[in-house]
Amino acid sequence: MTLTNSLTAQQLDFTKVKIYEHQLDDVMEIIDTTELKAKLKDVEQEFQLAQTEINKVRLGIIYHETALNLGFLAKTSFKGYSKKSYDVLSELYLDTKTTKELLPFITSYRASALSLLGGETMKLGLVGDAFKLFDESIKKYGNVSYSPEFLRGSVAENLPWFFFSKRKFAKIDMQSIIDKQIVNNEFANWKIMSFVYWAWANQRQSGKNKAQSLVYLDKAIALDPNYKAGRQRAEELKIKMTK
Repeated sequence: MTLTNSLTAQQLDFTKVKIYEHQLDDVMEIIDTTELKAKLKDVEQEFQLAQTEINKVRLGIIYHETALNLGFLAKTSFKGYSKKSYDVLSELYLDTKTTKELLPFITSYRASALSLLGGETMKLGLVGDAFKLFDESIKKYGNVSYSPEFLRGSVAENLPWFFFSKRKFAKIDMQSIIDKQIVNNEFANWKIMSFVYWAWANQRQSGKNKAQSLVYLDKAIALDPNYKAGRQRAEELKIKMTK
């Protein structure tokens, strides 16, 4: 980590980062497509009524979630949202007046949106560019927010086999978040940790790590009583691993 990056992380107020996280939580990691469609409409209307900084961040993130979860469902209705997300978040990133405690979320979702754009347009070079943005985001903000590592790990997990040099981050990043959560149990919220524990286990289904994977699957399930995060995937994986 360079001196500049180290200073950037130190200058961020963890409490303020968590306050913004709470304001963004309802637009992040939405797995119910009906809920997502309704939220997309609401967030767009909110931004039209009040074009505030936080509403613009929310807009960029909900566009990302739309691209991720709805982009493949229709040929026209939900195409192009990865670019919409990247463009909105880029405007915020490039604005020198943007609140610095929002940058962990802006930079990480911007990188993820670029990777989605690469997949949608089949321009694989954009995926490489996205990982450069992830690397920068993690170096600057990985110590104060789960977001950069969580999103890089999530992207890495779903890459085709020929991105083997980047797929390794699926293991590295989820382990890093767990390590930081052990030190500070407020580092990531229940929803993120449910996904993280499932993802860790998904990468380690057999061999010496199987017992720990089953422990983490139980954690993923317990954290998500209402099936809003990793519970369903965790239950399915647990059944598969214990047959």
